[in-house]
Amino acid sequence: HVQLVESGGGSVQPGGSLRLSCVASGDTYTYNFMGWFRQTPGKGREGVAAINPGGGLTYYFDSVKGRFTISADNAKNTLYLQMNSLNPEDTAMYYCASTFLRYGCPRSQNEYDYWGQGTQVTVS
Repeated sequence: HVQLVESGGGSVQPGGSLRLSCVASGDTYTYNFMGWFRQTPGKGREGVAAINPGGGLTYYFDSVKGRFTISADNAKNTLYLQMNSLNPEDTAMYYCASTFLRYGCPRSQNEYDYWGQGTQVTVS
């Protein structure tokens, strides 16, 4: 099993920045991809970004391209999401997730096995 704990959420004004962190523990050797998702009340969980920490491959969903940056520190088993130019539409609970995928890049929440408890981001 993999345990994921997010932190770094908070309230920020439009145009501001936040950096989210996600620390992984447990069987960290079992995943090769990590991702960030977000969810607002009444809406489904949507993808934000994904990364292959070992190879550096990254993927961004259109809504955050050019504004958010996903990165990982393998020595610390930590995933990051640098969020710049935030706007009210970015308000959501943000979740990190991990999975093992042999081919391609996981973009759907259904492709991820382990999830954190989430951290709230509010832009207003």
